[in-house]
Amino acid sequence: MRVHPMWDSYPELKTDLENVLKLINKNIRIRDKNVNTIIKDMIFAGGKLLRPTYSLLCSHIGSEQDKERAVAVAAALETLHMATLVHDDVIDEASTRHGRQTLQSTHGNQFAIYAGDYLFSVCFTILSRHATSLAHLEFNSRSMEKVLSGELDQLNARFHPPNSVKGYLSRISGKTAQLFAVSCYSGAIESKATRRQTMNAWNMGHYIGMAFQIMDDILDYQGEASEVGKPVMADVKQGIYTLPLIYAMQKKSDELNPILKKKEALDMEDMQYISTIIQQEQGIEKAKMLAERYTNKAIKELNKLPNGNYKNHLYTITMNLLNRNK
Repeated sequence: MRVHPMWDSYPELKTDLENVLKLINKNIRIRDKNVNTIIKDMIFAGGKLLRPTYSLLCSHIGSEQDKERAVAVAAALETLHMATLVHDDVIDEASTRHGRQTLQSTHGNQFAIYAGDYLFSVCFTILSRHATSLAHLEFNSRSMEKVLSGELDQLNARFHPPNSVKGYLSRISGKTAQLFAVSCYSGAIESKATRRQTMNAWNMGHYIGMAFQIMDDILDYQGEASEVGKPVMADVKQGIYTLPLIYAMQKKSDELNPILKKKEALDMEDMQYISTIIQQEQGIEKAKMLAERYTNKAIKELNKLPNGNYKNHLYTITMNLLNRNK
């Protein structure tokens, strides 16, 4: 199965990711062939597979490498990630993701919700067959709770005045950073890494996830729709107020509040006005600086891990995430 071309420079990792997709494919078995095909098409649409990548690389941290188990854990994590994305699109009423139509836009909310629920069950089916301990299963179920809590926090925060950097960081900690953290942790723990090493991996993943989401939110303001895979400033339209706008609000709340009170009624002129104020207040530059700080924290945790070629890959991939444009 074809994986994203960004992994062409990592042949061994690319093979492992292909095996991740094969295992997911093997575990998706729905009697209705049409439904089965629809879900598989969504799964294999060419996503970057970042979370399984981090899990696979972190499976080299410990003294025991079990390729089959590492691939299984990575597959479970990607299935969990895809399930949250399907539900995300329902909540956000998103019509596209990565340039493709979403399940909820093509088949309706009910279909998408059931598809997401099914993917959650596939995640735990894979974990139950391959995870080394019940404790690991319990850990991942708690992690899923935190991911979903982060999504609920974001839903509850829609159209609320974007005044708090702290509140924003708390939301993305659950929404995005949690899954990056558990990906790195899961790879490490399945390789029998020490407790200290698994916590270093967890912290690294958390910081990577924080930086990743901040950069993702920056791209919502400055990326091209054809590259980002969704309309530019789509988050603002949906009442999801992220870091560049929050920084601008700290100085220009009087100017921005009357515009934001329009909520879904924002027009193109309003969006341009918001964008101009963010530029004037250097909201994007300030957000990028915070993403760099989180990336530097991640690299510090990475440097504490045992030496190996996997560290070079982790470093390169993490730095590339900070400097991406889509």
